[in-house]
Amino acid sequence: MTAPVLPGAEPFSAPGGPHGALVLHGFTGNPASMRGVAEALAGAGFTVELPRLPGHGTVVDDMIPTGWADWAGCAEDAYRALAARCDTVVVVGLSMGGALTVWLAAEHPEIAGIVCINAVVSAPDGMREGVEAMLASGQELMDGIGSDIADPDVVESAYPQTPLRPLLSLFDAADTFADRLAAIACPVLVMTSPQDHVVDPANSDMIAAGVSGPVERVTLERSFHVATLDHDRQLVEERAVAFARRVSGA
Repeated sequence: MTAPVLPGAEPFSAPGGPHGALVLHGFTGNPASMRGVAEALAGAGFTVELPRLPGHGTVVDDMIPTGWADWAGCAEDAYRALAARCDTVVVVGLSMGGALTVWLAAEHPEIAGIVCINAVVSAPDGMREGVEAMLASGQELMDGIGSDIADPDVVESAYPQTPLRPLLSLFDAADTFADRLAAIACPVLVMTSPQDHVVDPANSDMIAAGVSGPVERVTLERSFHVATLDHDRQLVEERAVAFARRVSGA
């Protein structure tokens, strides 16, 4: 870290009962975007962990040397620590946090259920080539992708720029997800914003079609990408809590 953590971007933990919930934020975002979901789960009695992923929540320069291995390692550590003190664990993720959620569920069949909110599991056509061309020209950053929110009164405290090398590492990981999805047999809740300007909603269709477990779907008609901070945030929280309670037996 080269700068202090942004206000509101601190990790969040809440003690609770024997059922745990791991909550994961998105690419260039920070825990602030998932704080409402984490607090709703905590209010329902879950033991909750919402980590700040490496390189996030400070300044964008801190993110440039990080990549998928760092974020997945952080998610894995947080999951193992939570599972060690809980009987069951559900995982909830937004955007890249949804990608990490999918990755964890494929690695850990004991996970009780997962919630994927506008999750990314594929690289957009042509995007990799564009990023590689920018890097070849000496560029390390491009315009930010954060704060895609329909509510005009809400702004996400995401980075104003997107680091290119970390983005490529996310694309590399996404290339493996098609094979991983079939290994997921736990219940899956997929929440999708049709008006998402960051992640193609077709990613949600890929998850729903690819997993082996039972799938529920929720359409977030009034929200853009960061639905957890948008007009549908209460719906997101209510459905995530109801799902977590059901699959964990809470």
